[in-house]
Amino acid sequence: MDLDLIRKLIKLVEKSEVTEFSVQEGDLKIKISKNSKPILNDNSHPQFESQPVVSHVSIGQPASSTIVTETKPVVSEDSNLHEIRSPIVGTFYRAPAPDADPYVKVGDQISVGSTLCIVEAMKLMNEIESDIGGKVVKILVENATPVEYDQPLFIIQKM
Repeated sequence: MDLDLIRKLIKLVEKSEVTEFSVQEGDLKIKISKNSKPILNDNSHPQFESQPVVSHVSIGQPASSTIVTETKPVVSEDSNLHEIRSPIVGTFYRAPAPDADPYVKVGDQISVGSTLCIVEAMKLMNEIESDIGGKVVKILVENATPVEYDQPLFIIQKM
């Protein structure tokens, strides 16, 4: 795995609300956590020390994760519309499998905790959940396309 890629992942975790991130590439497994003590390997040496906000990278088992997104007003503070933004860089998927129905469609009523989509980042499937209830007004991203950090994904009309 490229050291520059690891640095980019660390910066991504630092800037996001994610507190723990795991990824596996072949036999190499990396876990990035915020605000925790470094884990020592068998030789009693830290496995990796990063910049101050991320306290360590340890090698461990990969895990899928669920990420609750933060909503941001689209138009103004008193508007009923909110954007759901991508908390990570990855590939946007509307359904859990290619032949499955999408999690949500325009016009669907959703509640807090409803899964809206998956963003795949380095073979790790991250379910994106809504932290507001309402109606899906617009889906801003096409299925199986790349998304950037903080890119708007959905517009939700708050109920």
